[in-house]
Formats: sequence, C-alpha cells, structure tokens
Amino acid sequence: MRLTEELLRALVISVKGEPALTYQGHRLDFSGPWPRLPFTQALSDKLGLDPLGASVETLARTAAAAHIPNADRYTRPKLLDKLFSTLVQPSLTGPVFVTDHPLELSPLAKTHRRDPRLAERFEPILAGFEVGNAFSELNDPEEQLRRFEEQRALKQQGDTETHELDEDFLAVLEQGMPPAGGLGLGVDRLLMILCDATTVREVILFPQLHPPHPSPSPPKGGRG
Repeated sequence: MRLTEELLRALVISVKGEPALTYQGHRLDFSGPWPRLPFTQALSDKLGLDPLGASVETLARTAAAAHIPNADRYTRPKLLDKLFSTLVQPSLTGPVFVTDHPLELSPLAKTHRRDPRLAERFEPILAGFEVGNAFSELNDPEEQLRRFEEQRALKQQGDTETHELDEDFLAVLEQGMPPAGGLGLGVDRLLMILCDATTVREVILFPQLHPPHPSPSPPKGGRG
C-alpha cells in the first residue's frame, strides 16, 4: 500500500504539478497516507448486520431491498460483492484503500494472518472507482486446489465469473513458490481520472473503431 501511495502521488504530481486533482467536482488529495477501510466493517456499518455471519437468504433479502436486480439468483460471494459495490463504494471519493476482503471473494489470495475469514488483499479506490487489486499470493497447492473446488461448486450454482480449476497452475505451485505479493493497476481508469473524463472510452488509446461504411470494392477489369 505504501508503494501504491508513492507511485500514484508521483504520477499526479508529474501530470498536475501538485499532489492533488479535481475529478468531476471532487478534489482528490494524494499528499498524505490514505485511509484504510476494512471491507467487512464498512459493509457491516451500512447494513447493520455482520455480513460474514449472515445467511445467503438474509443477504439476498437485503440486496433486494437495495434494489439490486436478480438478488435471489446470486451466490453468497456475489451478494457480498454486489452489496459493497452498490451501497458502499460509490460514496468513497478517496483516495482510500479497501482492505481485508472476505476470503470467499478472493480465491487466489492468502488467508489473513489474523482472521481466517478474510484475505490479505486491498483495492485502491479513487472517486468511487476501483483502480487496482492487490493481495498476498496463495502459494499452498493443497489450499489452492480446495479454493478451485469451491469455485467449481459456485459455478454449478450459477456464478459464471468463477475461476476455472487450473491444473497447470497447481502443478507449478507443487514445485514451490516463494512468498509473493501482486498488484495490478487499471491504467485506463487512472487516465480517466487524470483527464477528468466521464468514461473509459474517452481515454482508450486504440479503440476498436469500425468504418461507417464498407470499403469500396476494387474496380473489375484491371486498370480503368
């Protein structure tokens, strides 16, 4: 998280000349340490219940009351994700780190060293947008296999965004993997915020454009 703070602060200074910017009327200050907001605590404060202890039925009713479409069709991890992204994330102007996600939302991340219900994971949030994802990499092949099997069970329940069981990945883990952490940043979303653009489409360098009309066919009969 310190590395991410330093990286984005330097980026904003290089572009804006100061460690702050304005996005859609909101001032984002990158100068100081970012707040850390635990995922479960933020969702608990919003819902008035413990999301990790709540049943699927309770979460589905809560999601339906929040006008989340098709709430009764979602698996438990999907409900947690939808509730957070609908009720909490839009209000996070940031910069802020959302930390300590539920383990069931993080099939490739290590179990949190202080709470086995959570993962060692964080997401940087700017203006209500996730601009990255980071976690301690799970390097235990037996635990990773168990997580993949859980993902397969969720897929059978209708969750189409689960991870497939990756036998090649497991085979590599069995050879030994040192402790590692990964961070992925969404460059397009960062550009959108730096440029005060309202959509990612405005900043994509090489959009997939199609000509309005098909190219004319070459003339027949050779040279005209």
